[in-house]
Amino acid sequence: MAVVVLDDRDPTPIYAQLDRALRAAIASGRLAVGDQLPTVRQLAVELRVNANTVARVYSDLERAGVLETRRGVGTFVLATAPQARSVDEHQRRLRAFVTRVAADAAAQGFTLQEFARAMATLRKEGA
Repeated sequence: MAVVVLDDRDPTPIYAQLDRALRAAIASGRLAVGDQLPTVRQLAVELRVNANTVARVYSDLERAGVLETRRGVGTFVLATAPQARSVDEHQRRLRAFVTRVAADAAAQGFTLQEFARAMATLRKEGA
């Protein structure tokens, strides 16, 4: 059984699909804390993607505190993954929210500067 599955029809870049799929596998319990992931080469061959793409995702997830690479041993789901994932998920959702609000503001004819001033005013008013 594959650790993750990518969708060729999805317009999302492969590295983003792989990142999302690995995080989902961890969140759903398909990959548990301490589980060893396939090597970069193994996963690249299995998914038919460039090994550099897999290496980039593993590296990004390691920096995010989700994975741990032990030299000469392999890559593992890190014990602190839930905390790292929750912070990362929070930031992702916040960024998506801000993007939607900024797009709505632009659609209503407001500039980002006007929007930022209005947010600052709300903050000063304690809203």
